[in-house]
Amino acid sequence: MASSKEYLNFVLEQLAGLEGVTHRAMMGEYVLYYQGKVVGGIYDDRFLVKPTKSAKELLPDAPYELPYEGAKEMLLADVDDRDLLARLLPAVAADLPKKK
Repeated sequence: MASSKEYLNFVLEQLAGLEGVTHRAMMGEYVLYYQGKVVGGIYDDRFLVKPTKSAKELLPDAPYELPYEGAKEMLLADVDDRDLLARLLPAVAADLPKKK
């Protein structure tokens, strides 16, 4: 099942307070970037983030879910909590390696 444009728009609206959030459509789903780093994506109308150390600390009870068959598990983020999302994306990006 592909994600809806409406769900993408909702998530982007929730992230509107953060500068540097972009997305790219990919095979019916959406990859999300923060400051140029892939931090997660929207898969089957679910917002999943990379399970970095910071993400695990900010989302201690979040379930791990597969974005698609054969992929690595990611954490399911609560898109209704804007304050959490405002802390989550920068933290996940900070845990990722610097671009070469």
